[in-house]
Amino acid sequence: MTTRAIPTITLPSGRAMPKFGVGTWRMGESARKRRDEVDALRHGIDLGVTLIDTAEMYGDGEAESIVADAAGKDRDRLFIVSKVLPENATRRGAIAACERSLKRLKTDRIDLYLLHWRGSPPLAETLEAFTALHAAGKIIDWGVSNFDMSDMQELAKLSPNEKPTTNQVLYNLTRRGIEFDLVPWCRKRGVPIMAYSPIEQGRMLSHPALQSVAQRRDTTPAQVALAWLMQQDGIIVIPKAGNRAHVEEDIAALDLKLDAGDLASLDRAFPPPTKAKPLEIL
Repeated sequence: MTTRAIPTITLPSGRAMPKFGVGTWRMGESARKRRDEVDALRHGIDLGVTLIDTAEMYGDGEAESIVADAAGKDRDRLFIVSKVLPENATRRGAIAACERSLKRLKTDRIDLYLLHWRGSPPLAETLEAFTALHAAGKIIDWGVSNFDMSDMQELAKLSPNEKPTTNQVLYNLTRRGIEFDLVPWCRKRGVPIMAYSPIEQGRMLSHPALQSVAQRRDTTPAQVALAWLMQQDGIIVIPKAGNRAHVEEDIAALDLKLDAGDLASLDRAFPPPTKAKPLEIL
């Protein structure tokens, strides 16, 4: 079994974060699938994957337990991301939620802790909780998820001296709206984008243009879609892989370098935005 060296990106905090990882959305929802889900994550770790994205919402916390079981004794070489639900994002609520996540993850710290999306608690309270958790060593870095331009601008005013480590948003070939304003805004400030649902949960893979590029490059549509994202500056991808075969297919996308002709074909089939659009959320 060959262990892959996965490229990294430098975070605003100065830490290195892998540009490729695995997601766990919808994991932990079926006891029948649990063993396969643990096995898939473990297989990814054995192949060199160190970035694992999860959340307290996924499987009502069960996904975090699956991550813990897959990590085992390798916890210290992993980069674990988890998220707090907006209804728990008050100062006291976020601290308590993080403690619960730490217990399920069987760890003493979370590498990157995100606000899952905006809710009713004031953003200033969430930031106070993140600051306290960081000071206590419970989280190493903090960030946000599903934040649009106005959210990011508000965040910048509230936290002028400390940038969020990332903004995790829906981004793939069929969901390019963020390229008009959000991506340039984040790139200018050195805030990486984490792209969730990078292959649109498989729905895009039958698109003729994607299949045409894949056939020309002797690869798969999923690998083309992932490579398209990973070739961009400041983009991190976290595809979910529920079995070993999908993990291996996704990791192989690291070897694919799309050329100018490939990129032009994809732009014709999936045009970039020409005006600002509302942030899309799954």
